[in-house]
Amino acid sequence: MNYYQSLGYLVLGSRLKRLSELFLSEINKSYKAEGIVFETTWFPVFYLLSENKTLTIQELCEQIEVSHPAASQLVTNLKNKGLVISTTSAEDARKQLVTLSEEGKALLERIIPVWDAITATMEEVAGASEEGSAILATLTKLETTFKSIDIVKNIQHKIHHPVKSTSNA
Repeated sequence: MNYYQSLGYLVLGSRLKRLSELFLSEINKSYKAEGIVFETTWFPVFYLLSENKTLTIQELCEQIEVSHPAASQLVTNLKNKGLVISTTSAEDARKQLVTLSEEGKALLERIIPVWDAITATMEEVAGASEEGSAILATLTKLETTFKSIDIVKNIQHKIHHPVKSTSNA
């Protein structure tokens, strides 16, 4: 067992971050190996637009669970690259409608086989065991739990109201 593993939940975030960085690095190398200029941060918007064709920035926020400024910044970045276009909604001038540009659609066509290969590879790597198969369900459970409780408040309560051991050692 390595040092990180021995620390358990104290380093859960660090381990998840390290795993994420490793995974995203490998995905970026895969895009590059195929001659595709694509940043992994673009994935949620590209995927949602491939499924929905047009979304408002607010809908993007809700789907990818980021703030409005973060979604706007991502859309602006993609607009600057010529990969998406945004127009004002005819029904509500406050809403910006985002869609893939022709260049974005062409890039999407090149990316879809990479996404399929990523899925197949990860199913082989992570889904090859019972534990691996459970990882997505476990991550979903953790995400849901983390959203439903106030972790800081919980930690503070445990600091100031520690549970006393009942053993007579």
